[in-house]
Amino acid sequence: MTPTLSRRCPAPVARPIVMPPVPVHTLHPGDVACAERGEQLETLLGSCVAVILTDPRRTVGAMCHIVHAHDPSHRTRPSNAHGPSALGSMERLLIARGIQPGLCEAYVFGGGNMFPDLYRGIHIGAANADWVLRALAERGVRVLRDDLGGRFYRQVRWTVGEDEPQVRCVPL
Repeated sequence: MTPTLSRRCPAPVARPIVMPPVPVHTLHPGDVACAERGEQLETLLGSCVAVILTDPRRTVGAMCHIVHAHDPSHRTRPSNAHGPSALGSMERLLIARGIQPGLCEAYVFGGGNMFPDLYRGIHIGAANADWVLRALAERGVRVLRDDLGGRFYRQVRWTVGEDEPQVRCVPL
């Protein structure tokens, strides 16, 4: 009797598990974005101010990158680079997702003095920060944390969820 040859299945090839990439929303001056839990919002700030609004359960987050606190009077169209338009856009994005902006909580970052040798008094960063804090208070939005002023850039990154935003300061 002839022996039968046994055939062995080749060993399975180990393949890495590939997770889908986490959506990252990188905001530039004048940008506004809204993200769901697990998505990331990030920006780099100098004298500009970033506002993050989130529902208390941290399921949705919106961020804006404000360049100037007030709309200039000579503009005919509002721009999200200016505070009132940026906050209004964030509110509309949140409402579209069923979130009431007045019930949100906020994080506020930026407002640095990027030209300390030129501006020793009130500078654009301080004016931006003051306006944002007043505007949020007028809307009844509680600020959970702020990191404002100083003489450095700020890199802000937040993954929508329970953890707080990460802020890294970079000296001038």
